[in-house]
Amino acid sequence: MSLRYVAHHHSTRILHWSSSEMSTSTPSSTAPSTSTNQKPLKHRSVVSSFIFKLPPAYFSPPSSSPSSSLPTTFNFDPSIQKPLVAQFKRSDKVSTYTHHYAPISGSIDPTDPSPLSAAWREIHEETTLTASDLKLLRQGKPYTFSDESVGREWTIWPFAFLLKDPAGDGEGSEKRIKINWEHEGWAWFDPLEVRDTEDFGGVPKLKESLRRVWFEMDLGLEAGKVLAAGCKRLEEDYVSGARQMAGDALRILRDVIDKMDDGVLAGEYGDGKEAKWWKDIRMAAWHLWKNGRESMGAAIMSALLSALASVEAEVFQDHATSSKSSGKQLKSTIVSILGREISARPLTNDQISRSFASYISRNLPSSNTPQKPISILTLSESSTITHALSHLPILRPNSVLDIRILESRPLLEGVSLAASLAKALSTDLASSNDRQHSITIYTDASACHATQGVQLVVIGADRIASNGSVSNKTGSLSVLLATQHNAKEAKVVVLCDSEKVALPGPPEQHVVEDQGLEQVTRVWMGEGSSKRIRGAARTVLNFAHATRSEGKKKGKRHEEKEKTQVKVEVRNVSFEWCAGGLIDAYVTEEGEWNDENVKKKSEALQGLEKRLFEVL
Repeated sequence: MSLRYVAHHHSTRILHWSSSEMSTSTPSSTAPSTSTNQKPLKHRSVVSSFIFKLPPAYFSPPSSSPSSSLPTTFNFDPSIQKPLVAQFKRSDKVSTYTHHYAPISGSIDPTDPSPLSAAWREIHEETTLTASDLKLLRQGKPYTFSDESVGREWTIWPFAFLLKDPAGDGEGSEKRIKINWEHEGWAWFDPLEVRDTEDFGGVPKLKESLRRVWFEMDLGLEAGKVLAAGCKRLEEDYVSGARQMAGDALRILRDVIDKMDDGVLAGEYGDGKEAKWWKDIRMAAWHLWKNGRESMGAAIMSALLSALASVEAEVFQDHATSSKSSGKQLKSTIVSILGREISARPLTNDQISRSFASYISRNLPSSNTPQKPISILTLSESSTITHALSHLPILRPNSVLDIRILESRPLLEGVSLAASLAKALSTDLASSNDRQHSITIYTDASACHATQGVQLVVIGADRIASNGSVSNKTGSLSVLLATQHNAKEAKVVVLCDSEKVALPGPPEQHVVEDQGLEQVTRVWMGEGSSKRIRGAARTVLNFAHATRSEGKKKGKRHEEKEKTQVKVEVRNVSFEWCAGGLIDAYVTEEGEWNDENVKKKSEALQGLEKRLFEVL
């Protein structure tokens, strides 16, 4: 046990620890007691939040994303050489596990919107820390276990938070930790030295909860750092689409496996599908799904599950033979399988493009008339849509395209799409002197004008719910509604690969991603804005910063200092849901789909997710 620092109870506020019950059906569990002499166990769902300090060089390779949400100069502690995790010693005033080390824990109340919300609430109640002091680092896979000694069946929702160090002095937000009555002290530990032993003095399953957020314990430091850097890269990627990010997740998983210790792979292979190495690989994939960019999680999860199923089918098909493989041979086999999955991905866009050309031939009869343009409206910049539109004149040589594109603020992806298509179609035009394609860029506010007379509206998908609703770039819904009003005969097509289909569940379950005000206000303050607009932008920003910092002096200047009663916010929601009833077809690599095809795909995915992830 390495004890660096102990802070004793010094808060006089009394904050009650809720004892509310909350059931769950998703986590893996250990079997509860079946003894007839035991009273029924009371079930409690609780959050377990581990607070970490990390050295500056921990994430390697460093992220180069300009929109990093985890800047090195802000959240890392230059005074330490290795990761440290805080453990809080429970006082004699709590009902269970007195004088034992634990993370910040507490029940999930019925009024908590989510387990993560409960985690933030408990952290503030027990330490006074807020989002100004901490950043969510990772979530862990929940699990269930029973403890008859206290008459409880616990469902644990683990989270890891990173303590910020804004001052760069090695203490930072640590100074603000003020424990309440539930704790008598706290200490920093090397996470690799945390044990589920009596002499360590932790609560039951402490190490199990920790390993679910600190995967370095199972994967080893080298493979763990590759996974940590990979999750961070996915989290910060606001340029790539869901399909590209899914491919990146596969490459990260391949690199993690390549860095795993050969001895671990060989030493525990004899347990077949229950071997620890196979569980570790699946858990690594789970973290890439849940701790990357969650709004892109459907595509990432689908790609990872498909790859894991391929590994399972090939590696375990002949256990008697494959069990004799060395760790090095096994690693080579798995890396090779993932390599094939990665190499096959570019072919999907070709298949989707052919499906799209066939759909147009079947559903737009007038498109078969030479020299009559096909009017197509789209927005944002989907790699799948770019490929399909640029290849349409090749797959349908008589096609003349009238392409309309919304500029797609605040990042203006539509402008980039227009440039890519102009280059691709000019090459096609050079071989045909008797036709000319057209591309028109519309402002987002003129979406209604763009829909007039359009024959086909094409949107991409970052996620497709099991009921057929589609999550895509904000602005998609207004386009579809305008199309219903202005172009009732137009077809609305979702052009995407089938891995965008999510697990069963309503769209409301999925994350809402707000990118903050910087992307929006950058345009306001640009050279193209007038002096009046730039001045107005500064005023709005002053109020917005004052609102964001909860009335503190930080962010308030000049005449706005005393006007905190005015709440000003800038919303920048990236994606929105379009109901399935607004969509005519889903064109995928498997051809034209309807909402029933989407439902079947979602259900099949659920079966695969349960088999590979549920028992972890």
